[in-house]
Amino acid sequence: MTTPDRRNGANRPNEPTIVALIPARSGSKRVPDKNIRPLAGHPLMAYSIAAALQSGVFKDVIVSTDSPHYADIARYYGAEIPFMRPGAIAGDTSPDIEWVEDTLKRLAAQDRHYDCFSILRPTSPFRLPATIRRAWDGFTGQTGVDSLRAVEKCSQHPGKMWVIRGQWMTPLLPLGPPEQPWHSSQYPSLPEVYVQNASLEMAWTRVIFEGRTIAGHVVMPFLTEGYEGFDVNSPYDWQLAETLVENNTAQLPDIKQSPYEMEAC
Repeated sequence: MTTPDRRNGANRPNEPTIVALIPARSGSKRVPDKNIRPLAGHPLMAYSIAAALQSGVFKDVIVSTDSPHYADIARYYGAEIPFMRPGAIAGDTSPDIEWVEDTLKRLAAQDRHYDCFSILRPTSPFRLPATIRRAWDGFTGQTGVDSLRAVEKCSQHPGKMWVIRGQWMTPLLPLGPPEQPWHSSQYPSLPEVYVQNASLEMAWTRVIFEGRTIAGHVVMPFLTEGYEGFDVNSPYDWQLAETLVENNTAQLPDIKQSPYEMEAC
């Protein structure tokens, strides 16, 4: 049997089903309405929607939002909003497990079941369709894992971090030999440490229903490349993202639609 071309939205035979979940709540404090703030003409969330649709990996692409206006924008760019997110789980301190669990349970009640789910946060606009395909190939190629999470090599090593208590401070990681503690060592001599970024997560849905966690216990790394893991959250991030686009330093997913009429926002 010929393997379907997943770039056109077709999954491989016997491949697990996966749903893309894009969280886009309103009420951002650091950057108001960041999920729909224009970047290169399109609202920020549009790039995650476009990457998900063009990857050919997902059975469905769903945006979770508490805002009817955000929902209209998401639909314009091709995502589905089968229901609104309850306000009680749309706060800035609401943990991911709440809205992911709520979404998957409500979808299951509609007889919509998926083997896996992926969280694609709108604040990672430089995540490309190829990024998602690479992660999915890695995830489905492994056995015995619960989830996959995007990481990158940290620039600020935790071995050089401190905890301050009163007038004194102690190393966050008091490791290494006494004669050469990590905080007094050169970066190249320290163990490689990776930090998670917001680019993407993938997991089997069983981790939600069996353990009420979005990661499970066995997590595999997905090493992002270039600006795939760049996270836009602060005004400085916005300025840098705009500069990266203007200078053609970072690539955004291609969007076929004309820009949403953002003056209506």
